[in-house]
Amino acid sequence: MSNAIYQVPVAINEPVLNYAPGSPERVALQAALKKMRSEVRDIPMYIGGQEIRTEKKGKVRPPHDHQHVVAEFSQGDKSHVDMAIRAALSAKEAWANFSWEHRASIFLKAAELLSGPYRALINAATMVGQSKSAYQAEIDAACEMIDFLRFNVQYMREIYTQQPISSKGIYNRVEQRPLEGFVFALTPFNFTAIAGNLPTSAAMMGNTIVWKPANTQILAASILMQVFMEAGVPPGVINLVYVSGPDAGDVIFNHPDFAGIHFTGSTGVFQDIWKTIGNNIHKYKSYPRIVGETGGKDFILAHPSADVKSLITGLTRGAFEYQGQKCSAASRAYIPKSMWAEVKQGLIDDIKSFKVGPTEDFSNFFNAVIDEKSFDKLAKYIDEAKNSKDVTVVAGGTYDKSKGWFIHPTVLEVKDPYYVTMCEELFGPVLSIYVYDDKDFEKILDVVDKTAAYALTGSVFSQDRYALDMAMKKLVNAAGNFYINDKCTGAVVGQQPFGGGRASGTNDKAGSMINLLRWVSPRTIKETFAPPTDYRYPFLAEENANGSAKSTVKAN
Repeated sequence: MSNAIYQVPVAINEPVLNYAPGSPERVALQAALKKMRSEVRDIPMYIGGQEIRTEKKGKVRPPHDHQHVVAEFSQGDKSHVDMAIRAALSAKEAWANFSWEHRASIFLKAAELLSGPYRALINAATMVGQSKSAYQAEIDAACEMIDFLRFNVQYMREIYTQQPISSKGIYNRVEQRPLEGFVFALTPFNFTAIAGNLPTSAAMMGNTIVWKPANTQILAASILMQVFMEAGVPPGVINLVYVSGPDAGDVIFNHPDFAGIHFTGSTGVFQDIWKTIGNNIHKYKSYPRIVGETGGKDFILAHPSADVKSLITGLTRGAFEYQGQKCSAASRAYIPKSMWAEVKQGLIDDIKSFKVGPTEDFSNFFNAVIDEKSFDKLAKYIDEAKNSKDVTVVAGGTYDKSKGWFIHPTVLEVKDPYYVTMCEELFGPVLSIYVYDDKDFEKILDVVDKTAAYALTGSVFSQDRYALDMAMKKLVNAAGNFYINDKCTGAVVGQQPFGGGRASGTNDKAGSMINLLRWVSPRTIKETFAPPTDYRYPFLAEENANGSAKSTVKAN
């Protein structure tokens, strides 16, 4: 048996391919898209290493072409949740006792599979199933997912090597045990990488998982599961089920072996989950870990000294890449009056230049929102804004669901900094802007801080260092990821660990050691080489008149 302390490959960020015309990656991706569009995939659940199919089927339709079916998935019920829990618990002991370097090897292999043979397939699935452009799919489904796997392996080793000091005659050490029970991963539609990281980060630390993805992300999730299995994840370690939220919750949150939840989704759902766990706390063997990232109402604030061209680009990309469906997307902005005319025209020009349509046409910058529910919600906000005397529609304001769920990129100028679209998370391509007097920069910092319940991302554009210093201090709790002279999206694993506070979640920073530490339970071990044989301490000895200790030796 080896007793080496292994190094792991140094993690570096996966290079982003550019998909330029004629490039090998573009040819491969176009072929994968064509094949995916030409067939109807049969997607099973994966429980205990087995493919599980049911008679009840759900359909996967591209959001930008909602009459077309590209896959059917087997819908489960409470019995499948119970089956997944039993499979996870059955696999628990062997996986927990598995040498960490072999867990590392499995997930490093998964990264290589995604980097090579599965790259076009996972990107195509994300483009078709979630309506992401080729570039947005590449930075998410390929690069970020690969980065999560590689960097988490490196963080895992660092965690295991962190050990306490030992004093003379004592040997201290700490072991990082997986949680006692199973972990529930509840994952969102908008990032394939998040959907893959939530189960794998906990599994990497020795936990076994029940994974429920959003129905609108099942196509890409099923391909990730195939990658994990090919990489060597043993049966039962990650169990993928397609069930309703209430069915999953009824079984999981009443189970005594529920050990934790890794969640990304809406604030309302997360708060309901937290309440349920609290009400059921007496049922569990241990206090469950509750880790969640729940969205935001992310801001861009411009100081009068800001570079206008950089600001316009930050607003355009921050608000409208992936149709504003990033947790970090810019959805409210504060622009000084002196530069508003130029910023306004720049936004109008950018939006006029957007090509809007299906993801299969690589020239389209802008695609569809995820589903009809999202479309209808956004259309309602836009209609209300059109009818408000306090709002001016600067650009967009139109929508069309005849072919796909297309909401045109929309910019609203509001007279009231607390108008509803400045406060509530819309999760779509609607940017609300409040124009303030240049002299009121310090006052507007208070407005930015108090407007929304969230605190995920935020950005300040300024060439004035005193203004930046003031903004960073005043907005210290307003964003978990804070950007200077850049858009408020695009966190990179290993560079900007991601997460926020307030209503945005527990700020356990995906893509960092902080997150992995939530999935272990440390045990401290102290070994004493020459233990004492008498309970008496020296301070108990009686004193002689001169202050020395009396002899305890008895006369013969």
